[in-house]
Amino acid sequence: MIVRKLSRIIGTDREQSAKTWTSRRLLLADDRMGFSMHDTVIHAGTETHIWYQNHLEAVYCVQGKGSIELVKTGEIFPIEDGTLYALDGNEEHFLRAETEMRMVCVFNPPLVGPETHDENGVYPLMTLDDDAS
Repeated sequence: MIVRKLSRIIGTDREQSAKTWTSRRLLLADDRMGFSMHDTVIHAGTETHIWYQNHLEAVYCVQGKGSIELVKTGEIFPIEDGTLYALDGNEEHFLRAETEMRMVCVFNPPLVGPETHDENGVYPLMTLDDDAS
């Protein structure tokens, strides 16, 4: 059984940050659950270009207000507390935060831990062996 507290993840290598977000990685590939789970804060007033070409992601908003815009269609979906969206087609999108947003994110395949978005908004596909260096 795995039991973790967010307070013990903050400030460790399981917390990754970029200009627009902070991701606290509760479950990772080495936990052997088949997915990773993250408590992510999207900073107010920001826009993040994301295109998970290597992962499927489901996101549940538990705090805040913003929107997601699909690049291919231009469709915009409002996001607020209680909204779930699933990127089941690896959709390229912009995530915009009007207020600070707190999201619970699940990735398949699971993240290893140090991933951050590249210049195209993509997380690299890493394996546990990649992180062993």
